[in-house]
Amino acid sequence: MSFLIPNRGAVAGTKIPLSIIVLVLCGFMFFVLLYTERISLMSSSSSSSSNFLWSKSCPRKDISSKPKEKVREERSENMDVLDHRFDFDPEECNVAAGKWVYNSSAEPLYTDESCPYIDRQFSCMKNGRPETDYLRWEWQPDDCTIPRFNPKLAMNKLRGKRLLFVGDSLQRSQWESFVCLVESIISEGEKSMKRSKKYFVFKAKEYNATIEFYWAPFIVESNTDLPVILDSKKRVVKVDSVEDRSKYWEGADILVFNTYVWWMSGLRMKALWGSFGNGERGAEALDTPVAYRLGLKTWANWVDSTVDSNKTKVFFTTMSPTHTRSADWGKPNGTKCFNETEPVKNKRFWGTGSNKQMMKVVSSVVKHMATPVTVINITQLSEYRIDAHTSVYTETGGKILTAEQRADPMRNADCIHWCLPGLPDTWNRILLAHL
Repeated sequence: MSFLIPNRGAVAGTKIPLSIIVLVLCGFMFFVLLYTERISLMSSSSSSSSNFLWSKSCPRKDISSKPKEKVREERSENMDVLDHRFDFDPEECNVAAGKWVYNSSAEPLYTDESCPYIDRQFSCMKNGRPETDYLRWEWQPDDCTIPRFNPKLAMNKLRGKRLLFVGDSLQRSQWESFVCLVESIISEGEKSMKRSKKYFVFKAKEYNATIEFYWAPFIVESNTDLPVILDSKKRVVKVDSVEDRSKYWEGADILVFNTYVWWMSGLRMKALWGSFGNGERGAEALDTPVAYRLGLKTWANWVDSTVDSNKTKVFFTTMSPTHTRSADWGKPNGTKCFNETEPVKNKRFWGTGSNKQMMKVVSSVVKHMATPVTVINITQLSEYRIDAHTSVYTETGGKILTAEQRADPMRNADCIHWCLPGLPDTWNRILLAHL
């Protein structure tokens, strides 16, 4: 087969070899294809970039064929840029529903040796905990991903601001966690810590920022803030006042409140209106949820009357579960949380250490507030973590448990507080996402 190409300078009907014609046609088609693909690629790239910048937070997890180390390096290099593009939307990301996933390569951003600000009460590794698997469980919501905690991003968010945690020792552990998560990026001469009996201030000079904690176990006033009254029957809560402490809260840019465990010392709580001058006289024993509601309404009134929502963000962290009854998770012969090494797998698990009625009180009070308050639900995800408590790797009365005391976990295991590093780091990961 051949094609006839008319040409004035040649004899009509000259035959050109088929191979040359095929070669020319193939070259032309390749050029057209290359040009088309380039235009398509540019359009696709532009569209992808636009979609990424406007994408919602909590994206589906990325599945990559790259080696884990390479992916980790790239994520680290680009973390500042990526996290600034996240616009965390809690309405589309239910952080309370999910599961704990074991990641053998996970490492905490600090240890109880590297961070000098952790109370010995929470220093499980330093206190002799032999295994570290509890550090490698990561919370994964069902339909989204929470951005990882980025210390530089956190401090840039806090530049020129006061972040203040208010509450009990569980709230103090979250404060210590936050400080430890960021302190390593701050130069030694540019950070300081001041502690008093109730008020603790970590200052990052180069960011002109402070991360603070105020001890108020009931939020409202009580006769047992300090010194602590061990006999819970003698504790009295002044449910109508925050006056002696609120002066420390005023002017904070970010307020994070929590109160629960101290209210759960019995079915009833002694509540007082007015002065402590007459001691317990005038105090009335109320059902605990009733007293709790009165106390929270006093707090809510202070927030609504004092806080400028244009300048200050207010958060309330839900109750931190206790795990003192191993029968709750199917071990009737167990010893509270002692020797637990894995989270509960049953997604419907809810132990007796969390009171849903008290949780509803928080929801009800916040719902009727004029000032926007973000409730961070850490209860369900913490319910599963029977393995993350300080257990017998803690202190009591300012002294580390002796070998004899550790041998009696039913009496001495602490299944209320959490190890650091540990679960409170996840609480702060969620808090930073909201910031």
